[in-house]
Amino acid sequence: MFDEIMEKFEGSPSQQAVIRLLLERGFSVNDDGRVVSGGIEIPNTGIAREIGVDRRVVDSTTDAILADEELRRIFQNISAIPSLMDLAPVLDLTVLTIEVVAADEHGIVAEVTGLLADRDIGIRQVISDDPEFSDDPKLYIITDDPVPGDLLVAIRDLPFVRKVEF
Repeated sequence: MFDEIMEKFEGSPSQQAVIRLLLERGFSVNDDGRVVSGGIEIPNTGIAREIGVDRRVVDSTTDAILADEELRRIFQNISAIPSLMDLAPVLDLTVLTIEVVAADEHGIVAEVTGLLADRDIGIRQVISDDPEFSDDPKLYIITDDPVPGDLLVAIRDLPFVRKVEF
C-alpha cells in the first residue's frame, strides 16, 4: 500500500516527503485540507519547515489527497498512537527493536512476546510498523525489566529475525 501511495506522487519528491511525514506521524487530513492530529490543526508552515519544503507543497499534497477517493479514505482515517519509546529512559523501561527478514510473516509478535512471557518479563507496549506503510518495518517491544543477554541471543536466533537492538 505504501508503494502505491508513493507512486501517486512519483513526479514530486517533495510531495512524497509530505506523505511520508503524514504516515510516520499518523497525521490525518480533514475536509478543509488541513493537517490534523485528532482535532488539533497542525500549521502547514510547521510541516513544511520540518521536512524542508515550501508551504505550498503541503497545500498541493493535501489537495491531491482530497481529490483522490482512496487517499481521502486513508488520510481522513489515520491516527497516531502514543508511544513509550522516547519515555523509556525516563521511566526506566527497556526498548527492544527487532528487524525481521519478512515482516508480513505470521506469528512474529506471538513468538517474541511468548519468549518474554516465559521469562516473566512484563511487556508495557508492543508497536509494529505496518509492512504496507513502511520501507523497513520494525517491531518495538517496551518492557518493564531489562532483557537478559541469553534471551536477547534467543530472540536474535529466531529464524525470522535479522537484527535485535536494545
